[in-house]
Amino acid sequence: MNLQRPNSNEATRTANRSRSVVPSSGLCTRCIDGCTGNCEVFKATFRGRELIYPGPFGEISAGGDKEYPVDYSHLNIQGYAMGARGLPEGTKADPDTATFPGVNTETSYGWDKKVKMKIPAFTGALGSTEIARKNWEHFAVGAALSGVTLVCGENVCGIDPKLERDAKGKVASSPDMDRRIEIYRRYHQGYGEILVQMNVEDTRLGVAEYVSKKHGLDTIELKWGQGAKCIGGEIKVGSLERALELQKRGYIVTPDPSNPINQAAYKSGAIKEFERHSRLGFIEEEGFYKEVQRLRDVGFKRVTLKTGAYSLRELAMAIKWGSRAKIDLLTIDGSSGGTGMSPWRMMEEWGIPSLYLHSAAYEFCKKLTDKGERVPDLAFAGGFSSEDGIFKALALGAPFVKAICMGRAFMIPGMVGKNIRTWIDSGKLPATVGQYGSTVEEIFVNWEDVKNIVGADEMKNIPLGAVGIYSYSQKLHVGLQQLMAGARCFSVPAISRKELMALTDECAKVTGITYLMDAYREEAMKVLNS
Repeated sequence: MNLQRPNSNEATRTANRSRSVVPSSGLCTRCIDGCTGNCEVFKATFRGRELIYPGPFGEISAGGDKEYPVDYSHLNIQGYAMGARGLPEGTKADPDTATFPGVNTETSYGWDKKVKMKIPAFTGALGSTEIARKNWEHFAVGAALSGVTLVCGENVCGIDPKLERDAKGKVASSPDMDRRIEIYRRYHQGYGEILVQMNVEDTRLGVAEYVSKKHGLDTIELKWGQGAKCIGGEIKVGSLERALELQKRGYIVTPDPSNPINQAAYKSGAIKEFERHSRLGFIEEEGFYKEVQRLRDVGFKRVTLKTGAYSLRELAMAIKWGSRAKIDLLTIDGSSGGTGMSPWRMMEEWGIPSLYLHSAAYEFCKKLTDKGERVPDLAFAGGFSSEDGIFKALALGAPFVKAICMGRAFMIPGMVGKNIRTWIDSGKLPATVGQYGSTVEEIFVNWEDVKNIVGADEMKNIPLGAVGIYSYSQKLHVGLQQLMAGARCFSVPAISRKELMALTDECAKVTGITYLMDAYREEAMKVLNS
């Protein structure tokens, strides 16, 4: 494992002065009186609680960078020189029929009423963080054109500046939620869907009833947690008035904006931002079943669940209770994940890392199915960004895992595409982009593909971030086709755990995947002894 430096990281914009650092504390070996910084302890001396979070808020997304003893890089993908599984029924496998461009990467999820997607990946929850709000058009249009599901995250209605509530305190109007749903639907191509996620505050606010009645959404998601943190959703707000408004709406806001001391600190310029927090959820079995049924009674065809890197007990609850409630998708998000705002040390040091959590999820699902119980369709989340990671996670969790949830990886091309428009308009294209041309038609390899989907006249309304996300999804699609073809899996359901090998004994022990020097050894001996 590489040395971790808990007192210095790019995320918190801190750095050690000394070349030598105490591994356990991250403090410089020699701490000099008179040092001008900039380690975390130094900076926290005058900025205090601000150092809990990566920054600047609204301008960055952050992902934990702790290295674990075992992760997905300790698995490799098997390749074969013969055979083909997953070809269309009646197709004879030969070099002309079993080609990688013919691999079918489509998948579906749902207990009965299935949702199809063009690739086995979808977005993480894009909720009330500023980076999600201001880039929404890019994210939503890009996901719709790519044929993948878009998860609209928690607290969107609750922080809407134009939120209107009825006499009972429930949502009567939320223009920002309306905008988010309508943008995705405008370019929906028949694959994927937009679904809305709910936490404690959303449930109290009546978000489910609002999006069902006004927009007729088919799917709603309950949230137990995520892989990046073990507390509720958080954002920062830059004004005292806004902090007081959110506090009046029932949110936890820190430091307390109604406290005269904090108001004075804000006015003097010491406090520059307030934090809005969601409440911790408290789950219990019968209450979970009642809530799932209540949401179905509201009118939702599908109910999904998102859970985080909690203990194995909570993982078992999510799978077992989800099975009994017949939920349509269970997304299991491992540590350390990534987010628009999570406490940095929590992101680094809390929770069960993805590979461990996902391996346990497979074990638990197998145990239930061996008893004759049906488990929900699963999605794995927690640090994925490329086609090899998608393949490995699908294989590790086969046949239960239907898709991979990706947060920051889907956001990045949206932001890059948006910025390319700014750079073109300002005449300041960086060489990394300008080497491919000076117009959008030259720069974006999938420009014509998107134009073909929406039409030439509509192309002027497509944000460049959406073209970026479409291009990224095509990279995942083609890369996955190549890996699947090499493993002789010509459709997603054909992928099995036998397509993986563990590179170390420890990885084999954690995952249950065969160590590479033992994988297919029996078959090899049969060949040698024939």
